[in-house]
Amino acid sequence: MKVRWTATARRHLRAIREYIAKDSEYYAQRVIGRIIDRSEQIAEFPMSGREVPEYDRSDIRELFESPYRIIYRIKRDAIDVIAVIHGARDFSPKR
Repeated sequence: MKVRWTATARRHLRAIREYIAKDSEYYAQRVIGRIIDRSEQIAEFPMSGREVPEYDRSDIRELFESPYRIIYRIKRDAIDVIAVIHGARDFSPKR
């Protein structure tokens, strides 16, 4: 199955990279590489991530690449990575 990165998820990756690169360009590249590598798992095993606790939906799942959460939505024809957030951050829907 094809994995697509939403514009929001790409912005999150850029922000993570920029933040880490303030201290270490090398480490920033390694962290982003690990996140991208980890996300490739969902192409073959979409259900391998757990359901996101803030949602009551089986199509919204997440993988961890510590300390980050890779949040994705399973669709019929593809998987959309919708966010990459720090594990301490709340991902609850706005009410």
